[in-house]
Amino acid sequence: MLTFARSTCYYKSKADRQAALRMRIRDIAAVRVRYGYRRIHVLLRREGLQINHKRVYRLYCEEGLNLKKAVRKRKRSGAALRVPRQQAGMINDIWSMDFAADSLFDGRRFRVLTIVDNFSREYLGFEVAQSIKGAQVVDVLNRLKYTRGIPRSIRVDNGSEFVSKAVDKWAYEHAVKLDFSRPGKPVDNAFAESFIRSFRDECLNVNWFLSIEDAKIKIEAWLRDYNEFRPHSSLDNLTPSDFARIAVGEAA
Repeated sequence: MLTFARSTCYYKSKADRQAALRMRIRDIAAVRVRYGYRRIHVLLRREGLQINHKRVYRLYCEEGLNLKKAVRKRKRSGAALRVPRQQAGMINDIWSMDFAADSLFDGRRFRVLTIVDNFSREYLGFEVAQSIKGAQVVDVLNRLKYTRGIPRSIRVDNGSEFVSKAVDKWAYEHAVKLDFSRPGKPVDNAFAESFIRSFRDECLNVNWFLSIEDAKIKIEAWLRDYNEFRPHSSLDNLTPSDFARIAVGEAA
């Protein structure tokens, strides 16, 4: 006859077998403060963890890491049909340019010019200054001409910098089409709008800028991370740099 208590035969450990995974999810979320569970799942898979995205979502929610996003209601006029615009079919086919604005710690405003390749989603170049004119836009394009090449077309809005004589002259001399958005239709430059949204959410809104030089350093670090580390859902969770390398290899 056994002398130990019957209850010991039914004891189940209360230790959390997911503790290590929970900790890793919290660590990633602490560093990548605007990453949702899907991007965290991609990073965990990169680290060799064969884990289902549903489990990541469950633990992500249990840890209270959910990101809250305001949902804007689309007006009925937004559903109106329009002529579809040509999509980029290769690298340097179509670029998009746009501006973002923010403030230094003392309230002084500054602007950031960003340029994106619509095919690979790579950021190509940027400029940070309190004021950016058309001539400065041309300077950035000239730098890219020697490091990246020249696009067939550049999508821009109707800002004074893009309709300036300096930019128009550069485009004419290099046979580049300037594809202007229709007034009041930011969706015409959707790639730039999407990039600026991520840029603001993950960089501008989470950093404290002490000076223009400090802003340049922090923005350049984020842009490098965006190109070389951040998984991009529209690229099958590849980074823009990896996608570009594969595209160049296939083209060759």
